[in-house]
Amino acid sequence: MTAKIIDGKAIAEQIKKEVTLGVQARISAGLRAPGLAVIIVGDNPASKIYVSSKRKSCMEVGMISKEFNLPSTTSEKDLLELIDQLNNDVAIDGILVQLPLPPHIDSNLVLERIKPDKDVDGFHPYNQGLLAIGRPTLRPCTPKGIMTMLQRSDVPALKGMEAVIIGASNIVGKPMALELLIEFCTVTVSHIYTKDITQHIKRADLVISAAGVPNLVKGEWIKEGAIVIDVGINRLPDGKIVGDVEFDVAKERAGWISPVPGGVGPMTVATLIENTLFAANKLHK
Repeated sequence: MTAKIIDGKAIAEQIKKEVTLGVQARISAGLRAPGLAVIIVGDNPASKIYVSSKRKSCMEVGMISKEFNLPSTTSEKDLLELIDQLNNDVAIDGILVQLPLPPHIDSNLVLERIKPDKDVDGFHPYNQGLLAIGRPTLRPCTPKGIMTMLQRSDVPALKGMEAVIIGASNIVGKPMALELLIEFCTVTVSHIYTKDITQHIKRADLVISAAGVPNLVKGEWIKEGAIVIDVGINRLPDGKIVGDVEFDVAKERAGWISPVPGGVGPMTVATLIENTLFAANKLHK
């Protein structure tokens, strides 16, 4: 068996085309283009790459993008005041604060300062709470992007599947579990204290790894015909980008597998602009 590749890059392009049509429909109806504000604090190179990608995607679909590049010495008070200004700006539908923040700034305080109806990253406790009770509005981008990948691929119906998530972060692992519970999967969330993770993975119909450890998941652990979604993006000493899953071996056992790069990464950015359009159309009429 050789797994079918779940092409996140191609699906992300579909999402962008749909968002472009949605933006054009708004403008044709005499409404303003949706607006996204992105705040970056400091000089983290990876953060700058991510922000550049998000800004480019906004421009491609016809949205308004405002970028705020703040020095690493920016005080918590000044950052919160900027967020307050953007909360009150009727031309802005989404506010994104790029993580990580400098250590002197409380990330939780900052994320909770963003109005829930402008929280296009889906990190605010209010939005996470709605997801937990099965009434999602603005959903965390990576888990939502993964659900879109699964829905737009020819994978079997998820209902009743044994799903194993590797990683329990608030950004991916926990909200991913909630997304899968809505689809009636039986979900196991593993973490650094999980005993015998190998056995959990071997029985899984769906494996989603978001640990950030290169080749953590051995291909031989994958159940025949399983669905494998690799969220990890890891750079090896030789510069090669790999995921958490031992891809070459896993693809010979899995039924479906997402590659790294070209899998989940593009979907996260596409989902961000999808969330921004949703906020403009549904939350900011």
